Amino acid sequence: MNDDLMLAVDLPATAIPDHTLAPDIVILAAGESTRMRSKTPKVLHPLAGRPLIEYSVRLAESLSPRLPTVVVGRNAEALQAQIGDRAGYVHQQQRLGTGHAVLQARPLLLGHSHTVLVFYADMPLVTLASMQALLALHQRNQASGGVLTLLTFESDTPRGFGRIVRSAAGQVLAIVEEADCTAEQLEITELNPGLYCYDADWLWRSLDEITVSPKGEYYLTDLVAIAVQQGCPVLAHRVSHPVEMMGINTRVHLAEAEAVLRARINRRWMEAGVTIVDPATTYIEDTVEIGRDTLLLPGVHLRGQSKIGEDCCIGPDTTIIDTTIGAACRVQYAVLEDTLLEDQVDVGPFAHLRARAHLATGVHMGNFGEVKNSYLGPGAKMGHFSYVGDADIGQEVNVSAGVITCNYDGVRKNRTTVGDYAFIGSDTMLVAPVTIGAGARTGAGSVVTHDVPPGRLAVGVPARLRPPSETQGE
Repeated sequence: MNDDLMLAVDLPATAIPDHTLAPDIVILAAGESTRMRSKTPKVLHPLAGRPLIEYSVRLAESLSPRLPTVVVGRNAEALQAQIGDRAGYVHQQQRLGTGHAVLQARPLLLGHSHTVLVFYADMPLVTLASMQALLALHQRNQASGGVLTLLTFESDTPRGFGRIVRSAAGQVLAIVEEADCTAEQLEITELNPGLYCYDADWLWRSLDEITVSPKGEYYLTDLVAIAVQQGCPVLAHRVSHPVEMMGINTRVHLAEAEAVLRARINRRWMEAGVTIVDPATTYIEDTVEIGRDTLLLPGVHLRGQSKIGEDCCIGPDTTIIDTTIGAACRVQYAVLEDTLLEDQVDVGPFAHLRARAHLATGVHMGNFGEVKNSYLGPGAKMGHFSYVGDADIGQEVNVSAGVITCNYDGVRKNRTTVGDYAFIGSDTMLVAPVTIGAGARTGAGSVVTHDVPPGRLAVGVPARLRPPSETQGE
């Protein structure tokens, strides 16, 4: 597999302890979804279980204890609702370029820090290691009078990025936007992805020196030439894995980034002790947790806030969403949504567990069954082709094949209760609200419309109680 696609997820960063040395971070998020052709703001499109903006904010949180500043445009309310108080916000009323966008943050950040780090909200593949390398190089650059340090990468596929113009001696002289490049400059393969580190005082002062472009915009890239004209060295850190610099502008780019992130996530879990038989067909969102020695078979989708315990076997062809699964569980050919499985639970094949299903330790749920908003107690057995909805099932209960809890009366959902050690015969219909007592039984094909006392037997349509003497003789 391509090394870029298998690039490992970053290890957690250590926070910078001295806030006076920590950078201010500006995240540019005012772009629109023009090329995404979407009503949803570009940076709110989901990627591996998180919106794009989440990756930038989490990166900022790893790089600095200071609250990042997000430059927002239209649909600012939706973006702020997603990030909340994890960031400060400034609004770019007019789309006048990247230089103008950063300028909006000046009143908020002027005098805060010695360093300002600027990057885009639509670059989810940038690693912490690359940004730490940029900061480290910038510290050395500042020590020698430098005011600007940037990331660059080499690629024969420019995707609209500006070109890095260097002197014969290799010094960075300027960044030229692709639209403004000469034919010779278009041949340059060192590209500018738009991640910069600045001396703060110099940045806030020099933004006023940017002149308007023929397009009527103020380019942040012009600061490179301004620094060079002032005799201030500009340094560049060239990243080793160009895939990190992928920006998201279209849904095609989104799919490409998803493939990279999926490979990173799968590798992270394999290195943590999870066996993934076929990573190419295994989809794990970034929000999922998995215990060691768990086996993921082909076709597994783990989504949302799902947590999988140790020693489980999941799959094949299983989708698990916002679900917690205990240790030593087996789930195959199934769909689980908003569900809780305790330890040693066996589900499927072809089972569906819906919202607020809770299967206690040792439960077995057979094929083609469905559970919704119900609790199955320890050791309960639920046969195939059964539906249990809005029910409380006791321990060691046997729910035979074809059992249905008739929980909806056309107006409201009603609850069914089945006591411990009860036996529900095949094709029984439990018409809620109804209670089956502990140790009670129903005959095959019964339609139970009234409560069954503990230890009694109900049979027939509608079900009627058999005399205690007959029950005991069964």
